[in-house]
Amino acid sequence: MADPFEVRMRFTSQLQHLNASVTSSQKAAQYALKYRDMDEDLHSCILEQLERSSMNTRANIMYFIEHLCDMAQREGHMEFVRMIQRDILRVVDAVAPGDGTGAANVKVVRRVLSALHQKSLLLPQTLTEIEACLNERDLPPPTTTTTTVTTHHHAPRRSNNSNSNPNTNGTVTATTTIRLDKRQIEQRIEEDRERHKRLRESIWAVEAEGDGEFERLWAEGSEVGEDDVVAGEEDRGERGKGRVG
Repeated sequence: MADPFEVRMRFTSQLQHLNASVTSSQKAAQYALKYRDMDEDLHSCILEQLERSSMNTRANIMYFIEHLCDMAQREGHMEFVRMIQRDILRVVDAVAPGDGTGAANVKVVRRVLSALHQKSLLLPQTLTEIEACLNERDLPPPTTTTTTVTTHHHAPRRSNNSNSNPNTNGTVTATTTIRLDKRQIEQRIEEDRERHKRLRESIWAVEAEGDGEFERLWAEGSEVGEDDVVAGEEDRGERGKGRVG
């Protein structure tokens, strides 16, 4: 039997090194299903990394969750799916926090939740409730926040009869600046580009076997009418003239 601590450490490392490729997500999902007897512990690793990692890594883990649920459903181990369903609000709050720091991840959350819903892994009511929360998280936070605090200091009494005001007011201004790491921005742009490229490829994918594409084109085409016959005769006549000339 594998050492639980070692399994946990290796799985955590895989989550931390996820990227835009499908292979990395599938590899981590296969590892989790391999040690499905420790599913509760591995699920806790997912939640921990979602709450500790950078926003880019959280987005990658969100995509990984879709692969994990899909593979767990195919292999009949629905416990991973049930735990994700149970903690889905916690997952969403970690990937796209309400303070606006994860505004760039809102589209990621929507895409994954929509995919889970299409696979009947997420209830429509749950999707509607989460969507209502996400509508308020699309806007990023201000880069600079200034807070002004007024304090009142009571001055000690003096022995002489002074006309000075015993209360002294002070104003403290705190400025918080949210800095975005240039390397993380470039990494996110590159990963989003890779995902969009893969999405376009999937749109143009054609089945290797069968007549699926032919049947789709046949269903989309309209029935042949009298106008089509006349146009065909005219085209054939034009081609005949061209050969004679």
